[in-house]
Amino acid sequence: MDIFLAHSIHSAIMESNLILNQFYEFLQEDLFLSTDELAVVRNQQHSVTSVTNLPMLLWQYGLVSLEQLQRVLDWLDHQTLLNVIS
Repeated sequence: MDIFLAHSIHSAIMESNLILNQFYEFLQEDLFLSTDELAVVRNQQHSVTSVTNLPMLLWQYGLVSLEQLQRVLDWLDHQTLLNVIS
């Protein structure tokens, strides 16, 4: 494998993990979701490192209201915007 490609993949994974960790921190600190509630979503996620399906899982399991779901989506949009700018 090309060294540049391997580095790019590694960087993308690290960035994805950072965003995922920040996302879980947001859910716990701003929306007051417990570790147990997040574990339900993590188990359904099957170790996927993407946050794209998490908002709907949170809502489907009744862990967030529609208002909170909008806050989650706004947070994710803001993170995406920051990644595009940087």
